[in-house]
Amino acid sequence: MTDSTSIAPLAVRQGFMTEPGLGAGNFLDHALAANPNRAVPFVYSHHNDHRGRVVLRGHSLVDLAALRDRYAKWYWANGVRPGEPVGIVVAEGLEPLLHFLALTALGAIPTMINDAMRADVMVRYLDHVGVVGVVADDTTRLQTAYRNAPQTRPRFVALAAEVRAYDADSGRLPEEYPYQHAPDDIVALIHSSGTTGTPKSTTLGHRSFWDGKQPRMLRFPAEPYDRLMSLMPHTHAGGLSYFLTAVLLGLPTVVMADWRRTAVEPVMEAFQPTMVASFPRTFVELATGELPVKGAAKVHSWFNTGDSAHYGHIRRLVELGERPAGLIKSWLLPEGDAGGPLPGSQFVDGLGSSEMGMALFGQVTAPETPRDDRCVGKAQDAVIKAAVLDENGEEVPDGTVGLLAVITPSRTPGYWNDPRLTSSFELNGYWLTGDVARRDSEGNFYHLDRTVDVIDTATGPVYSLPIEEILIADCADLVQDCSVVGVPGKAGEGQRPIAVVRLQAGAAGATADEVMEQANKALADAGLATLATVIIARTDEDYPLGPTGKVLKRELRTRHAVLFTG
Repeated sequence: MTDSTSIAPLAVRQGFMTEPGLGAGNFLDHALAANPNRAVPFVYSHHNDHRGRVVLRGHSLVDLAALRDRYAKWYWANGVRPGEPVGIVVAEGLEPLLHFLALTALGAIPTMINDAMRADVMVRYLDHVGVVGVVADDTTRLQTAYRNAPQTRPRFVALAAEVRAYDADSGRLPEEYPYQHAPDDIVALIHSSGTTGTPKSTTLGHRSFWDGKQPRMLRFPAEPYDRLMSLMPHTHAGGLSYFLTAVLLGLPTVVMADWRRTAVEPVMEAFQPTMVASFPRTFVELATGELPVKGAAKVHSWFNTGDSAHYGHIRRLVELGERPAGLIKSWLLPEGDAGGPLPGSQFVDGLGSSEMGMALFGQVTAPETPRDDRCVGKAQDAVIKAAVLDENGEEVPDGTVGLLAVITPSRTPGYWNDPRLTSSFELNGYWLTGDVARRDSEGNFYHLDRTVDVIDTATGPVYSLPIEEILIADCADLVQDCSVVGVPGKAGEGQRPIAVVRLQAGAAGATADEVMEQANKALADAGLATLATVIIARTDEDYPLGPTGKVLKRELRTRHAVLFTG
């Protein structure tokens, strides 16, 4: 890795904050034009050599543009035109981001798909979007599906290897290139995790997806020594958001292609990041068992988005690394010599989604921070207003549980080809996040559940996330991870809460009764509802994950639907 700085000068970053034409469809071109360090490698891909050692390969802004233009020539030659959606089904890492850059430079709409999505679900999703073509690492499943339904086949179904091998010298680009986006243009389609059903297709707007990120040009850590490890799925809005930020800052970033610990830890040790961004899935693995002390030696900040993380995992991660004294606020490094460093790191727990455009809430936890279960902090600067509403769209008093809602320019324009679904998330001028929350008198928000996961018992609603917190934090000798869901009880009982538990490696012999006894004592002590039963997940199949690594609670509910009713 080079010693030359790739970080954009402060004046350049300040200019980005007020540039009216900048957005999610052209951020690479703005970085190319303004950053004098455009030839310095800063975006790293990785692979293992024949001895299994990690090899990092750096790409500069100039390199990224050359790769983008080569891919764009292939797409243009294959008839892709502005406004047309194209399915991208390639492995995580830098590759899907290159396809994103190429298609947006043509004014087309990349339809980013996690390649772990089940084949039948993927085809239904592609049909719903109405893609004009698909590029995939492996087209076998898609070719078979379209052979059986030729009427839905797009114009092309091509191997990603074909795009990479294209002779760029024989191709051409359109006269208007890169495409000039209008503020309201759709620049990508991002699918939801599918945890609540068929994945939804969230639209990302050229301007709206950039709105709210402007302060990161100054406040996101971007010291000369900073390095970001992005463990997000890069077919997801979270991965795209961090990539956009890194490109504009010139922030050295390794774009990971695998989120599992066995792949992540060796790259951490080679890259020595100071910041790590991920969904909770990787943080669960890193916080489990022996901590990655060597790989996290320089980490000062962990950034989580998507679902909020669990304190039981957070408290272990913040033991690692070191931080400048005064590093106390999300996205903020102290000015000048703040002294230190202090032992340990900070965990910025962001609650966000593709629909919100970014993490709109954030709670910072450091080793000395008091425990405050399910607190996701205050709304970020991008939020005009955040509130907890009743079903009529009226604000409820502080301390009352209701629907979490936001008014923000960063929100999605809506769901692709589904205005009815879009309107179901709009209420009284707000966007409903799909979460159940409460707010305290100081303006802090507490995330209690997804609306579809609330457990309706005979004595009232029970929220699954606070129960999971207790099991993971207070039963940590037994419980590595867990998922709490409601299943039908006998007549008149309503739903009953059950926990599907993954055991710690050192507690592999524990029985469900032992876990439930310890869990229910801890839950009773915390004043929470107790569990009707515990089920031990002995295999990966017992603990189903969606393509983005989230537990599929809907599948757990179905599997155990007749547990109490026979």
